[in-house]
This record gives sequence, C-alpha cells and structure tokens, in this order.
Amino acid sequence: MKKLLGVLLAMSLIFSVTACGGATETGSSANAQGVTDTEILVANSSAVSGPFATTGHPLNVGIQAYFDMVNAGGGIDGRTIRFIHTDDEMDPVRARAAFASFAEDEQVFAYVGQFGAAPTAAILEDLMAIGMPAVYFATAIGQLYFENAETLYEGANIFPIQPLYITEGRVMVVRGIADFDAQSMGIIYTSDEAGMDLFRGVQAQANEMGIPLTVQQIAPGASDVSAAVTAINSANVDFIVVAAAQATMPTVVKELAAQNMTVPAITTYINTVITLAEQVADDIDGLFQLYASGWLNYEGERLANLEAASEWLGDYSMNGFAHVGWIGAHFFVEGLRRLEGQPVTWESFRDAMEEAPITIPFGGVVDYANGARMGTQEMSLFEIDMTSPTGWSEVDGLRSFDYLLSQVS
Repeated sequence: MKKLLGVLLAMSLIFSVTACGGATETGSSANAQGVTDTEILVANSSAVSGPFATTGHPLNVGIQAYFDMVNAGGGIDGRTIRFIHTDDEMDPVRARAAFASFAEDEQVFAYVGQFGAAPTAAILEDLMAIGMPAVYFATAIGQLYFENAETLYEGANIFPIQPLYITEGRVMVVRGIADFDAQSMGIIYTSDEAGMDLFRGVQAQANEMGIPLTVQQIAPGASDVSAAVTAINSANVDFIVVAAAQATMPTVVKELAAQNMTVPAITTYINTVITLAEQVADDIDGLFQLYASGWLNYEGERLANLEAASEWLGDYSMNGFAHVGWIGAHFFVEGLRRLEGQPVTWESFRDAMEEAPITIPFGGVVDYANGARMGTQEMSLFEIDMTSPTGWSEVDGLRSFDYLLSQVS
C-alpha cells in the first residue's frame, strides 16, 4: 500500500507539474514553473526546531545569505531569487508533504539544500519522477550516488555536492595505497546506512585495485566490538577503515588500541569533531594515528571567499553549517548564470550544470559531466591533534581521486 501511494503521488505530481509547464523533457522554449520575468522561486524543507535546529537553521541562513548577495547585485538576468522553506522537524512524512506542496501549490522551480538523510530519502523518488532540479543535500546517503545519470530515473536532476559515503569509501582506499603504501586493508563497518555505504565504496575500489580486504560488520551503537577487532588484527592488515559514524567510532578505535594495533586507521569526515577526538586521543597515543577525510578548506583564495561570505553571514560567519548552505546556493546560482539570455527550464538547467566543473568556494570542484552524481571527489586528510581547536589538523590538502590514483605505484 505504501508503495502504491508513492506511485500515485508521483503520478499526480507529474500531471500537475506538466500541466503548468514545469516538465521540460520536450525541450519547450517556455520557462519552467517558478520562473517569471522578475523572480525565480526555490525551496527546501529542513529542521529548524528541535534537536536538529542547530544544523538546519544555519544551513538555511547560509542559503538565504548567498541569495541576498546575488539579489543585491541585481539578481540573474534581471530575476531575483526567492527562497522559501518549511520546518519538517527531520520527519520524512513531513518532508514528503512539504515537497508535494512546494511542487504543486507553490510551483517552485528547484530544491536547494535539502537537509537530512531520512527526509532526503523520502522525497528523492518523487523528485526524480517529475524532474525538478535539486542542488545540494546536507547528507551523504548512497541513494544520491549515480556514476552515469542519463535519465531522470537515474538521477539526472540530482546535484549532490559534499562527498557521498560511497565516494568517500573509494577515496579512502586510494589514500591508503598512495599515502600509506597499504597492500592489504581491513574495514569495520556499522550495519546502518552510513556504514554500509562506506563499505560499498571501499569494497568496490579495493576489488578494482586488487587489494585484499578483511571485512567485519558491527551493529551501530555496539558496546562490545572485540571480536571484530580481533578478526582484523589476526589478518595483519596494513590499513584500517573505521566505517562507523559518531558514537560508535570511539568504541571501535578504543578497542583497536586495547588490542595494540599499530597500523594507521581512517574514518569518515562526519567524525571530525572535537568531542569524538577527545574520546580517543589518549588511547591511541603512541600506538597509531587516526586520520579522517575532509572536504572543506579555507586556505589561499578560499580564505578570501570566506571573508566575502562573512559580510553576508553576520553572526554565522564562522558556522560550518552556514558555509555549506552558502555553497549549495552558489552551485545553484552558477547553473543559472550559465543560462543568462536563455529560457530557464528544468532540462536547460541540467545541461548548464553539466557544462563545466563548478568550484566549491571553500573546497575543491564538482564535475557533473556525463551524468556524474557523486559529490566532490576532492578530499583532504586530517589527523587527531589535541593542540588544534577542533581536535583535528589537516596534514594533506585537497587531492582529487584521479590525482591520488596517479600516485599509486
């Protein structure tokens, strides 16, 4: 019944949006829904109340701030950008209802900055069914990962920016070989979405490169991971991937230390927070170093980008969640800039986004050409460093997947 209701909703959206000129697969010269001579309307749903408000609210502040900057400069092709949103409280049911309202009632042109794994997963099928562009998701779930999206049902209208877990897993393997000369690897992953997606990426890249991989799965939140660590220890691997997000990561790392592991380990960028570093720093001291991926960088000209953004972000000028909102809005506007003087349709916007790589103001680049929908493949390397205010310090700057691959002997 649930699947049938989803199909019916998608069908109703397709009919409604097509009837109002939103669907552009036929290449109509008319502008899409949400686009007038003076305005472009975009939306998202995000948690701006409850426990997730400390993420959802600054995310939206960053999006709005970037649009304010663009609008103050006259907009794009004489059109200002109007951003509306609703509080979905991180509830997928609310997120889906919000999407239906935005698509049918408000007639928005695009989604920008959808927040959260469950809400994103809830609306993704409907987004792809009608073809509405969606730029940036504050999540790394594997449902957003497409290597060659040629059609809507393959994710052609989906534009992730931050690294997806599958992408990160692939980068971790190449990092292990290029930077640590790993000839064998072990992975301990949680049986939740984050862990399984990281495992998918690690397994695919290890198989592709012929790297022996010892695999152990644990439950998220597990308090005893000794058996999994023992299995990894017994395999005498050269490099360990801790594919566990947040609270489970310290449990795994502490057990690695308890069993006197001495090989380097790496974990996901989601874990690069001081509270997690504090939990394991003493345990691993003198045994091994724990590394993590990163995708934001504020050096060189990126620092100038941050200074420019700070003028519009106000009290949120140093808030990382506001920064990623700014990034999401930047990517959306870049697509619009490439359409200046042309009709703004869903199809033309997709083509514009694929036209050339787009630079992350505080990071690397994302290249959507040929249907690539994997988020950025440029990541840096951090290690635990309790002298740093964040508990982590960068030890190697942004490196693309292709660059790292080229360093493999």
